[in-house]
Amino acid sequence: MPSLSSADLEASDPGARPVRTLVGVGAALAEALARRGVHTIRDLWFTLPLRYEDLTRIEPIATLVPGRRAQVEGRVGTVETGFRFRPRLRVEIADESGATLALRFVHFRQAQAAQFAIGATVRAYGEVRAGTQGLEMVHPRYRILEAATAPLATHLSAVYPQTEGVSNARLAALMHRALALLPPVEQLELLPDSLRADLGLMDLRSALACAHSPQPWDDLAALAEGTHPAQRRLAFEELLAQHLVLRQIRHQVRAQSAPQCLGGGQLQQRLTNSLPYALTAAQRRVLDEILADIAAPCPMLRLVQGDVGSGKTIVAALAALAVIGSGHQVVLAAPTELLARQHFRSLCSWFAPLGVEVGWLAGKMQGRARVEAMEQLAAGTPMVVGTHALMQEGVRFGDLGLVIVDEQHRFGVHQRLSLVEKAADGVAPHQLVLTATPIPRTLAMTMYADLDVSLLDELPFGRKPVQTAAISNARRGEVIERVRAACAQGRQAYWVCTLVEESEQLDAQAAEAVHVELGEALPDLRIGLLHGRMGVGQKQAVMEEFKRGEIALLVATTVVEVGVDVPNASLMVIENAERLGLAQLHQLRGRIGRGEVASNCVLLYQAPLSTNARARLDLMRSSNDGFQIAEMDLRLRGAGELLGTRQAGLPSLRIADFARDADLLPSVRMLADRLLHDDPGRADAIVGRWFGGTTRYAGA
Repeated sequence: MPSLSSADLEASDPGARPVRTLVGVGAALAEALARRGVHTIRDLWFTLPLRYEDLTRIEPIATLVPGRRAQVEGRVGTVETGFRFRPRLRVEIADESGATLALRFVHFRQAQAAQFAIGATVRAYGEVRAGTQGLEMVHPRYRILEAATAPLATHLSAVYPQTEGVSNARLAALMHRALALLPPVEQLELLPDSLRADLGLMDLRSALACAHSPQPWDDLAALAEGTHPAQRRLAFEELLAQHLVLRQIRHQVRAQSAPQCLGGGQLQQRLTNSLPYALTAAQRRVLDEILADIAAPCPMLRLVQGDVGSGKTIVAALAALAVIGSGHQVVLAAPTELLARQHFRSLCSWFAPLGVEVGWLAGKMQGRARVEAMEQLAAGTPMVVGTHALMQEGVRFGDLGLVIVDEQHRFGVHQRLSLVEKAADGVAPHQLVLTATPIPRTLAMTMYADLDVSLLDELPFGRKPVQTAAISNARRGEVIERVRAACAQGRQAYWVCTLVEESEQLDAQAAEAVHVELGEALPDLRIGLLHGRMGVGQKQAVMEEFKRGEIALLVATTVVEVGVDVPNASLMVIENAERLGLAQLHQLRGRIGRGEVASNCVLLYQAPLSTNARARLDLMRSSNDGFQIAEMDLRLRGAGELLGTRQAGLPSLRIADFARDADLLPSVRMLADRLLHDDPGRADAIVGRWFGGTTRYAGA
């Protein structure tokens, strides 16, 4: 395909026109669509259905299966209404098979009930359920047929994401008018024909038409799973667009100047000599990669992946000393105050003997303390640790040389780049991103395409693998006795409480209830309580007591998932473990096994287990390999849950799924390389089509 400028491509695309230019779209409708992020006709094209309804055929009532949606047609046999306790309308219909189905309504008007005359023919669509008197549909869509026969739909019917103030029927009609404006194949297509042929991808025009209006013979199961060829075609281009955004961010950042950091050798040596352990080969390798990066005159962009306990923090600290020794500032941002304080304490203990000052800034700081902290940052405090507060407007640094972000997925691209912007004009700081969430390499290369990836794939010497057991809650008493025995030997333990709902209030209530239960069962132990609704000072005080060994058993919510380091804690009980994903279970388990004594993790589950839950618990019992666990979590739960959140600051994927579409990623990266090198105008057009251009990301 010939190279084109992005301006030429944009001008030839009717999808760039405002949605207001469509017939029937007034100010109110345009405003409602804008709330869903739909501003142009192209936005409508890429607003795909959530699911599809098959209204192209009538299912015999005798063949209906509970749990499935179906369209039926039958004659009214009986009509029952009741108003004694609550309104109820029950209409029984029968078809030629002789089988019957009840249509049940709780909310109805008397005029509606009068429509169902005995003998009238009704066509209804809904989910089939097993009722107390046989199969039924509750509040189905229906119509009374006036003629003996009525035409059926010719295509599968699309059900779109709900938009407040816009019915599905109105949105479907709007989609029909928008799709009529699709340009010819050769004008709309941006992917090279040869690549589409190699991958078996259909053209974009056909993919959009099929995705919005599938034929009756299309595979409804594949459409529901997102694996239909039309969806795969769209997923490929969306993944390509997001990959290009990240690559363009990388290109723009790398084009800037950065401080060359060649100092700090003596500081690094003094810190290394003071450590009670030797660095692993993996730590030395990754540190060498970082030092080579920061010695260059362009910004480092590096992600360090390391399993729980692999020693990322000391590597980051040694890298920071190279920057500080070269006369520049370093900032470390962590997503929670608990984790930030953990880093602050570690860095203070390492850096104070070296005469390196460590500053602190968190959102809870107010008044004079905050003003003084901000003044110190602006004056050039060598090392600064904090939370999201570091990224706020008004925070200034004297001479920022390195930005370290821990657990990037809890921040995101925009927030990381907002820190980068705080450097001196014309100079970009180096960027180092740390994560203890193991991410499969294929996924990491795509989700973090703006970063080089280093891997800490070795645990420190002497660390023993945690032994893990899955035990039914029916044996809860045995588990409590196990806690008693461990604490009697001078060890400490965690008891982690989880709930299905992500609610700090409910999680706190669950933890409080378990705290009372264990207090009654283990009266000789001092038991602490830690949950998200406690104040920062309270949480910090509890953690300090636990670290000093004054608390034997800590009952906590998943707030302890990241950043809590108590080497004497050798036992963890995770309540309702079947409700958690593998990545979170692995993160929690990583809080123990940090001392010299063998550690044990008990996964306390509520029977019966689903097939997926059993597979998760079995893998946790058999493996301590975070990357093997991440691969399984990716397959079972998808990328969004694996990573906790998407990369904030980039649009969420509307069509693609990193787990489901992982086989497309190598081709996505290959084509991105080719386009950025040979046809940057086409690359810009692909990004613009999906995300509206890169300037708001790359220039963030």
